[in-house]
Amino acid sequence: MDRRVELVILQIETDVARAWETAELAALVNLSASRFRHLFKAETRLTVGEYLRGRRLARAEFLLRTTFLSIKEVMSEAGMGSMSHFVQYFKKRYGVTPTAYRKRLATFVKH
Repeated sequence: MDRRVELVILQIETDVARAWETAELAALVNLSASRFRHLFKAETRLTVGEYLRGRRLARAEFLLRTTFLSIKEVMSEAGMGSMSHFVQYFKKRYGVTPTAYRKRLATFVKH
């Protein structure tokens, strides 16, 4: 993988909840926003937005599984902007809403 993309991914991973702008990420590796978007997509097969959303959803899933934070707190800690989008994207990725996911986990723990 291109070292510049690796550096950006590492930066995203250190603060996934941050409101990253493509131009800001591009500047980290001395590329124009346009060139960076092209390179990122070529290397990861995802747009920057798709990558960020995926990492944020993974973070949210981890928090739901390992903490007692409220759904709203999980959404905030993961960097998701709105509850409706969070629930929509989470359900699309994991097949259930965040609330149902947590209830399902609680059921497994009891048995």
